[in-house]
Amino acid sequence: MSEQFNFDVKKTKADFDRDGYIVLRGFLNPAEVSSLQRELDRYVNKVAPQLPATDVMYEDKQNLQTLKQLARIKQHDPYFADLINRPKWAGLAKILLADDVISQELEWFNKPPVIGKPTPPHQDGYYFMLEPNEAVTMWLALDDVDESNGCMRYIPGSHRTGMRPHGRTQILGFSQGITDFGDADKAAEVPIRGKPGDLLVHHSLTIHRAEGNPSNRHRRSLGFVYYAARARQDAKTLADYQQNLYKELNAAQKI
Repeated sequence: MSEQFNFDVKKTKADFDRDGYIVLRGFLNPAEVSSLQRELDRYVNKVAPQLPATDVMYEDKQNLQTLKQLARIKQHDPYFADLINRPKWAGLAKILLADDVISQELEWFNKPPVIGKPTPPHQDGYYFMLEPNEAVTMWLALDDVDESNGCMRYIPGSHRTGMRPHGRTQILGFSQGITDFGDADKAAEVPIRGKPGDLLVHHSLTIHRAEGNPSNRHRRSLGFVYYAARARQDAKTLADYQQNLYKELNAAQKI
């Protein structure tokens, strides 16, 4: 499987195991990014307007230019249902998790210019409710991203220290945040700048966050989530959580 990747697979796996995240520069070349962006534009313009509000989120629902998140993309479109299972993506997840994987979710994220809100510090695994909590999130940059428009910030090695306490936030699309996140955590953060086509991958227990976007630039990305085959989900707890979440999303989007 490693023949299809143009990077040192053994070193990449070791870096991931040590830090809880990796950065793969130029994972997609400019032509691949352009092709993917055309499909995303089609989805935003043709598919998204027909979807329930729980899967299409805005910073300001009265302003369609403030689209901030598209959920469950693979469930709504055959192109993306195929994309998430392609070896380039799923094969990388298998290497990092050392297991077969289940392609779980595909989401589009944006921090609109000027009004894009912060992403609270969190661990994705809190949402996933897995035992063992073994999963990866892949984050593909679609714009230039840096500290001025809300780049990702990771705490290296935080995936090895267990799940931190989480509580409710007021951020639409990120309902849970770490409640005891403090100055020591901020001091340990590593901000990751990126270019379109760069890929960040983090473990489900890796602590990460992002600032808001006061700049005049978008900060768009595509997120892929894979669960390790050995992981098992607490179905009842997840169902209860999702039911409450949908109620909150419905209220927030004023359906």
